[in-house]
Amino acid sequence: MRIASAAAGSLEDLMLAKIRTPVAAVLCCVGLGAGVAGCDGDAMENWDPFAASTPSASSAPISGTEKITVAGRSVNVSCSGEPVQGGPVVVLMHGGGDGLDKMASLQKTLSGKHRVCSYDRLGAGKSDQPDGPQDLAASGRILTGVLDHVAGKAPVVLAGHSLGGLIAARYAPDHQDRVKGLVLLDATPPTMMNDIEQAIPKSAEGPAAELRAQNLAIFQGQNPEQLVIPDGPVRSAGDIPVEVVRHGKPYLEALPEYGPRLERAWAAGQRKWLALSGRSKLSTAAGSEHYIYVDEPGVAVEAVDRVAGQARDR
Repeated sequence: MRIASAAAGSLEDLMLAKIRTPVAAVLCCVGLGAGVAGCDGDAMENWDPFAASTPSASSAPISGTEKITVAGRSVNVSCSGEPVQGGPVVVLMHGGGDGLDKMASLQKTLSGKHRVCSYDRLGAGKSDQPDGPQDLAASGRILTGVLDHVAGKAPVVLAGHSLGGLIAARYAPDHQDRVKGLVLLDATPPTMMNDIEQAIPKSAEGPAAELRAQNLAIFQGQNPEQLVIPDGPVRSAGDIPVEVVRHGKPYLEALPEYGPRLERAWAAGQRKWLALSGRSKLSTAAGSEHYIYVDEPGVAVEAVDRVAGQARDR
């Protein structure tokens, strides 16, 4: 989510509509990223902020982009790079309102060393629309089907931005048999709804009030994926390597009056994800706003390389 561009969305993939300020746009993307700016009618249409089978990779590995069927739904998937003996398959997870195409450059770079895949969640990109409201379990079932197809029994490292990071972090604790590492790029915090309510009180007026209402609505399922995103505790994903990378440019402070509170809440939310593992590490992309893999692609690449290397050594 980039405050500098209303088109980018908002904080995460879940934060706001067109408050018509750089900050508003960024928040809209993130869910404090997706709900600050650019989350009204037009913005919501282009929202930016949150049945498993037996693992058996496709006999014809995907090269490029193609549609696969998961639980009866068409899911758009892209894979590149060669498998590494004993190494994990890296799976990129886009933010809210985005699609796998947004991470194409990152995927291309990473595929020089790793087997890398990405996919559009239901309601995003070129995948089917969901039948109705989704919860995280439903989103997880689609992810499981994708992993069955692209990774089989190989270990997996999930690298998620914004809402994609939150989904990855919620999924990993229940799938420790296959998820062997996590990279969270400015992931939506685990208590984002409460953070928004505390940072922006009901008494707020103007852009802040609009941002608050729009973001809360997004978390309640009023987003393209129809995904309901509740707050919850961070559960252990086992002793896996986890890198949490947060933005360094305090773009959220641009929101009048309540911006500094939002920045503090976001920073605190990133620290909460460290509870995923005793091997978690927090770092800051000093020159980046919400889209770390765009603003500082080298930071994102190095984080994935490190985690993939550690996962391979396990």
